[in-house]
Amino acid sequence: MADTDTPTDVSDQTLQTEEHAESPGEGTDDYKMELSVTVEDIGPCKKHIRVTVPREGIDRVSQDAISELMDTADVPGFRKGHAPEKLVERRFKDEIGEQVKQKVLMLSLEQLADEQDLDPINEPNIDIDSVDIPEEGDFEYEFDIEVRPEFELPDYKGLQIERPVREISDEDVEAYQLEFLEQYGTQEPSEDPAAPDDFVVASLEITANDRVVRQYDELTLRVRPVLRFQDAELDGFDELMSGAQAGDVRETDITVSMEADDIAMRGETVHAKFTVLDVKRLVMPEVDEPFLDRIGVAGLDELRKEIRSTLERQTTYRQRQSTREQVLNKITASADWDLPEDLVLKQTENALRREVLEMRQAGFTPREIQARENDLRQRSVSMTRQNLKQHFVLDRIAEEEDLDVTPADIDMQVAVMAAQAGENPRRVRARLQKSGMIENLEAQIRERKAVDIILEHAQFEDIELDPPADRDVEAVPHSICGRESDTEVDADSAEEPAES
Repeated sequence: MADTDTPTDVSDQTLQTEEHAESPGEGTDDYKMELSVTVEDIGPCKKHIRVTVPREGIDRVSQDAISELMDTADVPGFRKGHAPEKLVERRFKDEIGEQVKQKVLMLSLEQLADEQDLDPINEPNIDIDSVDIPEEGDFEYEFDIEVRPEFELPDYKGLQIERPVREISDEDVEAYQLEFLEQYGTQEPSEDPAAPDDFVVASLEITANDRVVRQYDELTLRVRPVLRFQDAELDGFDELMSGAQAGDVRETDITVSMEADDIAMRGETVHAKFTVLDVKRLVMPEVDEPFLDRIGVAGLDELRKEIRSTLERQTTYRQRQSTREQVLNKITASADWDLPEDLVLKQTENALRREVLEMRQAGFTPREIQARENDLRQRSVSMTRQNLKQHFVLDRIAEEEDLDVTPADIDMQVAVMAAQAGENPRRVRARLQKSGMIENLEAQIRERKAVDIILEHAQFEDIELDPPADRDVEAVPHSICGRESDTEVDADSAEEPAES
């Protein structure tokens, strides 16, 4: 299925299923078949299409295919291009039939796209192997397709928006510098009981109704107030682990998120048993000239300047997220149309990837990104449903405002991500293309332009931005009971993790 992030057209998806598929012959270039088409609504954003191609159109395509083959057919006993037509037709019956099927489907789908107002969001789900054109009579085929919802575009100019603002102080820089440097620290074994911000190495057993649903032999966990999994979170983790030493067992209950992958486990209470294997304490790196040279800054002043710049980008990100959320809530307030549940489920990972992209561009650390990702996963279904509605509305606004994404737009965003990760832009682009995230980036830029248009015409009231809360969270890329998922947060572009 094509991503819903990029508008598609049936004409863009006309069954180029074989590498050798050719364009129609000269005789069919401008030919319009007398198609009979019925369109039936079969659910939210879904239509069933039945197409009947008249015999006249099939015969015309067939004749063109035979004529093309006549010039190149190699038939024993005849010079190339001089074999009788009937003999060529009989000898190459299978090849001609396959070519005719390809051309008839392609022509009819292109014509369908021109004549029917379908606005599809994916390609037709036609099983081409099961399609056969009869030797006599008309040819009929049918398929289901997901289409964009139909709705009235809301008034998106002149919205009243609260804009959170925050001045970056020297204290903010000092606090974030400590967090930044922690990534380069080393975890060393400690004989002391576990304390806040220490690390505990522990095995974890999750049980429900006396049945083991998940086991981890060894997890390294930072002792912080919240331990966040992909499908649940444990408040008071720092209190649970306070004073723990190797050999200690700490147990507690955890409630599974209502949007966990495992539907049967949603909202259920499970029992978590942590067996402490070791306690480690973080030893910070010495901020000397070799270290500063290693991370690519000329001195401590430049490091603080870079940190201030990162905090400003993160503030801009949070400001954008807040204003964007208000904008999207307002423009989708009347979006009471339904979406297919399978479309929502298929797009969940896509939405998470885009959030990760934005946080990378804003300079958040891998730990902060993981915490945000896990939070989103715990409410991924409702979030994705809302995101899809937002996408369709923003896409319409982008069309209304004639907004396009240029290669320069993508190059700039790739350069920002490369600079943040300290690597070559070509390497970043190659990784995005390999993972399929380059399409997410293009869609993200287009929607951002649409939001910018809305914000240009909005009326703002500035309010104080609260400090980030995710720094009290220890997030792990694991689930309590669902499937293991990730959006490549810990890709090789991320900063170096703490060494153990």
